Amino acid sequence: MPTIRAERMEAMVAAIAEANGSSEDEARLIAVNLVEANLKGHDSHGLGLMPTYVNARQYGKLRPNRHISVVKDDGAILLLDGNAGYGQVIGAEAMRLGIERAQSHGLCLMSLRNSHHLGRIGAWGEMAADAGLISIHWVNGITKMPLVAPYGGSDARYTTNPYCTAIPETPDHPRIIFDMATTKVAQGKVRVAYNKGVEVPPDCLIDSTGVMTTNPAVMFEEPTGALMSVGQHKGYGLALICEILAGGLSGGGTFLPERSDGWSIINNMLTIIVDPARLGDTGALYAEIDDFIRHVKASPPAPGVDAVMVPGDPERKSSAERGANGLPIDDQTWQEMVQCAVQSGIDEKIARAFGEEAA
Repeated sequence: MPTIRAERMEAMVAAIAEANGSSEDEARLIAVNLVEANLKGHDSHGLGLMPTYVNARQYGKLRPNRHISVVKDDGAILLLDGNAGYGQVIGAEAMRLGIERAQSHGLCLMSLRNSHHLGRIGAWGEMAADAGLISIHWVNGITKMPLVAPYGGSDARYTTNPYCTAIPETPDHPRIIFDMATTKVAQGKVRVAYNKGVEVPPDCLIDSTGVMTTNPAVMFEEPTGALMSVGQHKGYGLALICEILAGGLSGGGTFLPERSDGWSIINNMLTIIVDPARLGDTGALYAEIDDFIRHVKASPPAPGVDAVMVPGDPERKSSAERGANGLPIDDQTWQEMVQCAVQSGIDEKIARAFGEEAA
């Protein structure tokens, strides 16, 4: 498994994006966003997605150099369309507009439809938190095939439907970013396990007959199985809410069979952005957060656990380690990246050279 410096992988992703029609600025945004996911330990939402993006681009389902359109503007309420553009661009543009409205009105309700894959939703929560705002996000997705079985069901009916809440940093603690798939494990993490040839944890997958399995191949080889919801009926309920709030309310649609598309990942997202200063003294709020985090982290670690963490801590730890030591890229993902570059018209020797200066 090669270990490659983050900046080298950013250069590779940017080169692939430019070869597929993106402007230099757009290619940089895509590269930084994807590699940041790897740095933070979320390989499922990292550079390994680029081959999927390239296929979507070459089949005309992903449109480079597109920007958001404002469909409806009611001050603090916005309906936006992503025009099937790169989610790394569309997500950032939507959040900037939502943040501006929240700063003006104290609150913004933003509904975004028809964006290509938005990537790690935590990245958009981080934008709000860095502006001193709280944000809440519900997301659904429409893809080639559904991935997740409803609670009590035996085949897939929708995708991993993320939920995210972001809280600004306080005097004593960094920002809190709670970003989760509503499945026990994200599809991208199953892809990583499949590429590495390792099993996934128990109770995450069912095969095509509805029987539990730890074999990630059931999500990539026929006959396919399905992912299971986190928390059984609770995660299923949250996923259902994501479909309605993100897909239904935006007009982008829920995951119905007639909307499935073989070469794209379309996301819809409902976001609420709140300025906490409009509700009271932020100093008191931040002191309350600090006190509670200290209280939680004072719990004696369970056997085999180094320390109690809060959302955002694992990503900060991973960023420090991988920033210093490089990104571990499994052999299968590296080969897919090289093939993706060649498919995009980049000479194979040039493509492989991105990985030669290993960390």
